[in-house]
Amino acid sequence: MKYHLLSPRKVHFVLFLMFSATLFSQNDPLKFYIDCRCDKNFVRQEVSYVDHVRDQAQANVQLFIYDITNGMGGRSYTLDFKGVGDLESITKELTYDTSNNMTSDMVRKGLVKKIVSGLLPYLLKSGMEDRITYSVSKEEIEDKETKEDDDPWNSWIFEINGQTNLRKESSRRSFDYLIGFETDRITEKWRIRTDLQVNQANSRFFRDDEEFSSRRERYFGYGSIVRSLSDHWSAGIFGGASYDTYTNLDLAMNITPAIEYNIFPYREVLKREIVFAYKIGFAYNDYIETTIFGEDMESRFQHSMEIQVRFRQQWGSVYSRIRASSFLEDFAKNRVQFYSSLSVRLVKGLSVRFTSNFELIRDQINLPAGSASLEDVLLRQKQIATDFQLRTGVGLSYTFGSAFNNIINTRL
Repeated sequence: MKYHLLSPRKVHFVLFLMFSATLFSQNDPLKFYIDCRCDKNFVRQEVSYVDHVRDQAQANVQLFIYDITNGMGGRSYTLDFKGVGDLESITKELTYDTSNNMTSDMVRKGLVKKIVSGLLPYLLKSGMEDRITYSVSKEEIEDKETKEDDDPWNSWIFEINGQTNLRKESSRRSFDYLIGFETDRITEKWRIRTDLQVNQANSRFFRDDEEFSSRRERYFGYGSIVRSLSDHWSAGIFGGASYDTYTNLDLAMNITPAIEYNIFPYREVLKREIVFAYKIGFAYNDYIETTIFGEDMESRFQHSMEIQVRFRQQWGSVYSRIRASSFLEDFAKNRVQFYSSLSVRLVKGLSVRFTSNFELIRDQINLPAGSASLEDVLLRQKQIATDFQLRTGVGLSYTFGSAFNNIINTRL
């Protein structure tokens, strides 16, 4: 039997399924495995009529939930159900959208309703139909387009954020703050973004009878407009301006058109994507101090090519990015970045995660002339010349013991 989701125009009923807690028949409960960034304890508590197992190899129903930021400032979830063994013929995919004005409790309750709905065909085939009770609640569902027309904000999302940090040690003290303002408008065809930030950091370092102090300031504003051209192509333009004492920039401005191609349709972005992006643009730099190349200000044309690969599958996930950039008039001044993250389920209970970031740096045209002082080095007051940067990480986890984890206990 197939189950289809109706369009918002036709949906007049919302199905709320309530399963009886009576489990006295001789049919074994479903063995259910879930992989998600969600409140799993709440799912186990609310969906208690199945056996929750910690390893997918032991489950006859597997659920993988993928999520991504959506245009409402919330997240869009895709619930991918897969049957195993006698239930292999049943597959189901549901979607669930949240907005930025929903509380975490509202989000997890809505997600559980979707999980309950997705489990129904598996319960029916497993022989548990006699133990299922359900009710149907009739509600008026507004048309999606009507909602958009009635939206006083016209799909715009605004966010004001800030944070402050204070650290004190016997030999070091630091204080910094950050204030930001972001706007975002996402539709099927357009994505418009702006990002404004103010960041200041003050540090003092004590060594013997000497005291070193520094003050780093950074102000920037960036914006972008991106247009979807098809299921695979998009184009946009990026621009910004900044002031940054760490990178020796009194004023930096740039404007950069870009084009992007995704091998897979954008609707599959939650599961997989291979993206090629090319940017070419103009940059103007006015420096605080004269650079190592004797420049007080300069204009440059620059371009970059980027390839991103992302897969989220039942065996784990992989993300890799390769980005190469250079100045058009001087290809010798360039930068190449390799970043990758790999998480793999090796065998039952054993998972490994690798991360790495490596950059070859040949484009530090902004470095001030002269050697860095001890104060600059200790307090990271100014950017220091380097040929490369390397960061790596590896993590390993192994879980063993009882295969079932239905009990919820949050006591201290």
